Amino acid sequence: MERIMTDAQTGLRYELQGDYYLIAGEDAAELPPVGIWGRWHLRCLQQNRRVTYTNLLTTGRLYDYLLNIDTQVNEQFELLIRQMAKAEGVTEQMKAEKQMEWVRRMNSIRNRAEEILCHELICC
Repeated sequence: MERIMTDAQTGLRYELQGDYYLIAGEDAAELPPVGIWGRWHLRCLQQNRRVTYTNLLTTGRLYDYLLNIDTQVNEQFELLIRQMAKAEGVTEQMKAEKQMEWVRRMNSIRNRAEEILCHELICC
């Protein structure tokens, strides 16, 4: 029997441990972690879309799907923050002159952007 084998359909590597093949753990260390947006979407999938979650999990595409969601939403988040800050006149000059006002307004912008993206893109 082969000690390590790769599944052609899913691309997962399996290692022989006794009588059983288990998923090889060394691949997980090389992969970048899924961020907060991907983890929030995972929770929504587990709670609201169990069939989709199960299909992604069993086909081995869940990690790539969550990483893609996380990347897209993170880009949208940064873009939305920049646009909202520009529209509300929150500038670097304000940051230099009125630090606490700048922090208050940026926190407000970040919270609103997070709420928008959570309802629009994250929650199923």
